[in-house]
Amino acid sequence: MSTHAHSASAGGRGPAQALRGSEWRAAALLAPYLWEYRWRVVLALVFLVGAKLANVGVPLLMKQIIDGLDPKVAVVAVPAALLVIYGALRFSTTLFAELRDVVFVRVIQRAIRRVALGVFRHLHSLSLRFHLERQTGGMTRDIERGTRGISQLLNYMIFSIIPVILEFALVAAVLIGKFDWRFAAITFGAVAVYIAFTVLVTEWRTEIRRRANELDSRANTRAIDSLLNYETVKYFGNEAFEAQRYDENLRRYEAAAVKAEASLGLLNVGQSLIIAAALTALMFLAAEGVVAEAFTLGDLVLVNGLLIQLYIPLNFLGMVYREIKQSLIDMDRMFRLLAANREVEDRPGAPPLPEGPATVEFRDVAFHYEPDRRILQDVSFVIPAGQRVAVVGPSGSGKSTLARLLYRFYDVTGGAIRINGADVRDVQQQSLRGAIGIVPQDTVLFNDTIRYNIHYGRPEAGEDEVTEAARAAHIHEFIESLPAKYASTVGERGLKLSGGEKQRVAIARALLKNPRILIFDEATSALDSKSEQAIQAELERIAIGRTTLVIAHRLSTIKDADQILVLSGGRITERGTHRELLAAGGEYARMWMLQQQEARAQALEAEAAAAPR
Repeated sequence: MSTHAHSASAGGRGPAQALRGSEWRAAALLAPYLWEYRWRVVLALVFLVGAKLANVGVPLLMKQIIDGLDPKVAVVAVPAALLVIYGALRFSTTLFAELRDVVFVRVIQRAIRRVALGVFRHLHSLSLRFHLERQTGGMTRDIERGTRGISQLLNYMIFSIIPVILEFALVAAVLIGKFDWRFAAITFGAVAVYIAFTVLVTEWRTEIRRRANELDSRANTRAIDSLLNYETVKYFGNEAFEAQRYDENLRRYEAAAVKAEASLGLLNVGQSLIIAAALTALMFLAAEGVVAEAFTLGDLVLVNGLLIQLYIPLNFLGMVYREIKQSLIDMDRMFRLLAANREVEDRPGAPPLPEGPATVEFRDVAFHYEPDRRILQDVSFVIPAGQRVAVVGPSGSGKSTLARLLYRFYDVTGGAIRINGADVRDVQQQSLRGAIGIVPQDTVLFNDTIRYNIHYGRPEAGEDEVTEAARAAHIHEFIESLPAKYASTVGERGLKLSGGEKQRVAIARALLKNPRILIFDEATSALDSKSEQAIQAELERIAIGRTTLVIAHRLSTIKDADQILVLSGGRITERGTHRELLAAGGEYARMWMLQQQEARAQALEAEAAAAPR
């Protein structure tokens, strides 16, 4: 036997430690899928039993054929008929096995589909904190192994464990019925030694394989992280450095994988030695019986055939034990993702967000990511329905956190956020987020077409609505200038588009969603002055009648806001209109003066560059 180790990953158990309860519970989670297709499972088992009966029938028939060919008792018609039956049994073995697989494949694939979909949905239901801390490469590998583990577990449990037990029982019955006790004793003894050896060596190998798989995940994570940050690698010319780090992980994996393969060779050699010794002893007894004329030549062939029949599934049993155990570990790793708690969850029976124009209220809001790292404190303000409130302040003051809390990516740690009087923690997240549209500072697009990325704002929208949203975001003409127009792909994270083009796509996407509440998180920061002015006018137009929160860096873009809040150190330090804040002569007035000076300096530089020399 030469079964190669499959990748799997789980952490922290000693080499001879048994599977934890949670891993066995992973197997129990598959029971509903088997029950759903119980008639398919029963039919598959019927075919399985038919295949095994035909399998064990072959050596019994061979005995009859050999004895029938004995010159003393030969009757020509008997061997001919037996040979036909022999061929039919051989064919039946394969036929029943294939029918079994055809019947059962839907059970396996449906279980994989349901579980994978459940994990996918659960990952989308987890908080932003989980996704900021995750390692994408390792996580995708865990899901891949887990779904493969489901297929392996169901296949091995139904088509390996049960058949081995059945075949062993049939062979044992024939040996006890036709031969003396020594044959059964040697057979049972060899099986017991074989199973004990397999379990002991497999437990020792588990830690070796687990270490190899952890290093495999680490190397995969390193590679994906490096490729996702392709531009940064290029900026600093660190291709060789990244390759060296990747190779370090691969080198460790190589050493662990070689050790795992060597241990697998030891296991296979030991298993073969046990079976070969048992076969030799039994053939010795059978040959003695033939010489003493206690057995016929057919009996010798029968013993050999039966033990070969038993040897094949028994040899397979060692691999099955390893793979079932590994499948459980793989599935446990995947199901642990399902066990990750949803930090933000709908309350039972939560109603949808109340309809109508939205009034947003932050009341004494406090928030921290970690207890010793406070982000917001005693933040209170109201955005009346249809009005525009802007928030300004230095980097790290908590401006973007306001948007994340309003979207309920996190729950506030103090105070409350209310929309039309309803606490956002008491309404359905789906309806809350459906009412809000956002144009973020850092726009990330799907690696798909421009049409797909705009359409994502409202997948059920028609083509005309997509085009209209693109026109409103001043990107329609650019799209039409491309060879593939709306079918043009944007590349990984939108890298084929400039920052301004990506931002316009994000604006079109938000417009297509047609939300009651709009959030502009430094939405024009990636645009040049001319584009910014054009889009700013468009943003102001689409914000009419909508409740709008603007997070801004350039104060010139928010001077017409109904109210401006100055956030500093997680607290609101100033509030008022543009004129009122300038008159107050505080932090806002200082920021305004600095930005005006910068704008004048840039204008002078532009004039000097344009002047003829």
